[in-house]
Amino acid sequence: MIATIVNCIAIIAGGLIGSVFGNKISQKYTDNIMTVMALITFIIGIQGAVGTSNVLIVVICIVLGTVVGTMLKLDDRINNSGEVLKNKLSGSKLVRGRFGDAFVTSTLLFCVGTMAILGSIKAGLNKEYGILFTKSIMDFTSAIAFSAALGPGVIFSFIPTLIFQGAITLLAGVAEPFLTAEVITEMSAVGGPIFMGMSINLLGLREERVKVGDMLPAIFMPIVYFPVAAFITSIL
Repeated sequence: MIATIVNCIAIIAGGLIGSVFGNKISQKYTDNIMTVMALITFIIGIQGAVGTSNVLIVVICIVLGTVVGTMLKLDDRINNSGEVLKNKLSGSKLVRGRFGDAFVTSTLLFCVGTMAILGSIKAGLNKEYGILFTKSIMDFTSAIAFSAALGPGVIFSFIPTLIFQGAITLLAGVAEPFLTAEVITEMSAVGGPIFMGMSINLLGLREERVKVGDMLPAIFMPIVYFPVAAFITSIL
């Protein structure tokens, strides 16, 4: 858990720095920073998606995962948790800017991706912390930029990051047989469209925001896809 804790501290520190200095930066600069971060998020999504060995796997997993997420109303729950935090902190200096967007976007950014998943697995299995330490540096930088543009809501994304990465680290031994290199690659690839949806929301390209939270179960669908696909193949 030590690497995840370091990662969370990096997010908090970056969020605080960005919030302090972001308040002193004029709107035109923060808008430009936000545009740049949105475009970078889109590029991360493309990089993840093109890593797939079979685009059909991505299609199947993203569709099934979104159906599950929609049934569970995950996007609404994530956004509501952001609103609950906002209400509890109402009146403090921490509530400014686009608090909800800051919390949701940074949560997904820090939790979705190969480094978060593979790093947590390696930390849990072999106490190899290199990946998560590298991710901490990247998240620190991202937290500064996002909090400068969107506000202090970024700081509180450390909570779901701690829960998500911590759970994977603690359960790594149980999940190891299912988390092959192929599965992890496709989990990252499935995360690609989620990052793209996040960038669309950040750029405000749609009047109705993309419900990226509902897509989250898709990340874990490759774990189910490969055993099922192997079973069907053996029958045929």
